[in-house]
Amino acid sequence: MPKHRVLTEFGMGTSLRRQDYTQAAKRALQDALWHNSINMAELYGFPKVMMIIDVEIAVQDPDAVDTEALLDIFPYGQPSITVTHGGLNVPRPEAPPTVIANAAINVSFMMERRP
Repeated sequence: MPKHRVLTEFGMGTSLRRQDYTQAAKRALQDALWHNSINMAELYGFPKVMMIIDVEIAVQDPDAVDTEALLDIFPYGQPSITVTHGGLNVPRPEAPPTVIANAAINVSFMMERRP
């Protein structure tokens, strides 16, 4: 069966003072998940474990994101996380920059498409 995307959600998160890229990414994921009720599994009649969750995080320093720490955010499904260059670092005088992370979450299922 082919993989079909059924939902895309977006989020933004920040680390205001600590320049913590993982925390900014976590907040971006929470923004995407917690502000939107993602109940696609029930809608399509699948168990929640069947959700294929493809996550893309964008920050200025992708190597500074601990993707393993982000997996705990997902209570079910099969998440995979990719981190790319993007987001924004906002300079602050005499302090580390504010880090802004962007997240895109795609939810898919292995299923046949009906005409």
